Amino acid sequence: MLPTGIHFESYAAETRVLKTRRSQVWLAILVAALLVAPFFAGAYLTGIASEMFITLMAVYGLYITVGMAGQINIAQSAFVGVGAFAAAKLSGYGVPVFLVIPLAAFCTGCVSVLFALPASRVKGLYLALTTLAAQAMFPIVIYALPPGWLGGLAGMPVEPLTVFGLDLGSPARLYYFTLAIVAVLTVSVFRIQHSRFGRAMIAVRDNDVAAEVMGIPVFKVKVMSFFVGSLFAGIAGACMAYVLQFVTASSFTLFASVWYLGMLIVGGLHSPLGAILGVLFITIVQESLHKVANTLMQLGAGGGGTLFALTSIILGGCILIALIFEPRGLAHRWAVLRKAFQIWPFPRS
Repeated sequence: MLPTGIHFESYAAETRVLKTRRSQVWLAILVAALLVAPFFAGAYLTGIASEMFITLMAVYGLYITVGMAGQINIAQSAFVGVGAFAAAKLSGYGVPVFLVIPLAAFCTGCVSVLFALPASRVKGLYLALTTLAAQAMFPIVIYALPPGWLGGLAGMPVEPLTVFGLDLGSPARLYYFTLAIVAVLTVSVFRIQHSRFGRAMIAVRDNDVAAEVMGIPVFKVKVMSFFVGSLFAGIAGACMAYVLQFVTASSFTLFASVWYLGMLIVGGLHSPLGAILGVLFITIVQESLHKVANTLMQLGAGGGGTLFALTSIILGGCILIALIFEPRGLAHRWAVLRKAFQIWPFPRS
């Protein structure tokens, strides 16, 4: 429901993300706030924001594969790792960053297709097990290859991030670097959901048999959903490699894949906004718990170490609470509040 006087004369106008002037103004305010944030936040908060942007890139890819196409993927962390190792290897050859990131994304997409081909033939639990195999095989392959290829157990260093000779290694510059990339990916993912390919994925998710009867190539759409979702993961991995300056297989675990999926579920599976809200919610809760634990330890009070150890359990409980009280995710709750605000003071029904 929209305010009185808001109407559309074309499908393109109706599918716009920003449908009103007021929403455009709020977006401009948000962009301005993000641009000036490093001038007021310290290096710690700036670094946390950069990590959050990278996580959002990976969750965007999961939204395409899981939220739009309905293909369960619990190997997103492994695909992020593929992008990170590809970026580390390419940067070692002196390839500039504006080529490293797309090449790392393409390598990740190609690797994902190897697992998407069998995964697209199965559903449900068997699909989850297929992607779990990809996650399990990732460290095995890294460790089994000669150390000169991908570093083996020791890992690989990454060349410093430079663009046209300008060093981007400071927290503020890394913040703007990741912000620029996540902004491009945000626009892309919002456009994908209204594209022909996006509508095909949604049709396959809702009913693949009916979609095939309508002429949609179901197998091709499923494989392409893995490929496109892994492109986002590869970009996230490349950015993570540049931020960390070192990559090891132990950094990309099944635990991380589960958290990516948990963030998407909390935020809302069927909306790009769900990915944003889920990442923001989990990051804020996690960092708040760490801040409280650090404060307790600095004051010499007991419980700081215990709180650190219980962080994952508390976050898991937050996910369960969110699922119980808002199973459609935070994005649905945001939509309800936004519509109520738009038509206030009139009733919603």
